Amino acid sequence: MNLDKFFEKSWEDYIKITPSAKKINDLLREEGEDIVNDHIALRTFSDDRVSLKVFEDYFCKQGYEKRGDYSFPEKNLKANHFEHRKTPSLPKIFVSELDLEAFSLPFQEVVEKILNYVPQRATFEDLYNLTLPWKDELIYKDYQLLMKESDYGAWLLAMGFRANHFTVYINTLKKLTSIRKMNDFLKNHGFSLNESGGEVKGSSKEFLEQSSIMADTQVLGFREGKFEVSTCYYEFAQRYELPSGGIFQGFIANSASKIFESTNLR
Repeated sequence: MNLDKFFEKSWEDYIKITPSAKKINDLLREEGEDIVNDHIALRTFSDDRVSLKVFEDYFCKQGYEKRGDYSFPEKNLKANHFEHRKTPSLPKIFVSELDLEAFSLPFQEVVEKILNYVPQRATFEDLYNLTLPWKDELIYKDYQLLMKESDYGAWLLAMGFRANHFTVYINTLKKLTSIRKMNDFLKNHGFSLNESGGEVKGSSKEFLEQSSIMADTQVLGFREGKFEVSTCYYEFAQRYELPSGGIFQGFIANSASKIFESTNLR
């Protein structure tokens, strides 16, 4: 799976379960805006079969290189971001990993059970094509158990290996030229913003401002019946020039921690 196929599949899968993103894209195009994607985010568990390293191997083979390390101790997460070596206009890739050892034994047992459905020696491409290897064995009581300890973990059980958000790069827009203008535009069209830590995360002094809508939801089939779960969300990023020159390309851990909460089930 080359990068073109990865981005195409990612977007198609994303808008199927995130209709808000397509609505926002359509509204922006009606305003005459051209949309550039700043980054895509992916989630996984700290198990060798599906670890961040599995993701890193794929993206590095596709011409990306690791540019940032991040830690989120309050959420038991770590993350890396990757940028393309030769084509900086390609979206950045942000991959986060949940530290399983930080959770209870029952939590770990549920994750171990679902990961046993992952094929042996699976590559990132295998994971991404399967998306949800355990889809025929979804158990709602497992989802509830993970939810008690980690919204992130429960989201992974329900959604699997897919992009959990795309990101509109505000710097390239012609009318909605600030994060606050974008937020007002979204609210005026009925979208709910993630208010954790404020509608705007970060600041120009940190060289990055971000906001996001709350994730869409869908009814998903579990063994016990059908239940509502969070799917994915749309993010918006405005980047600022560094004193040394050039636009800041990294991420701010405190802001990203709040953005993660966009998939918290309301």
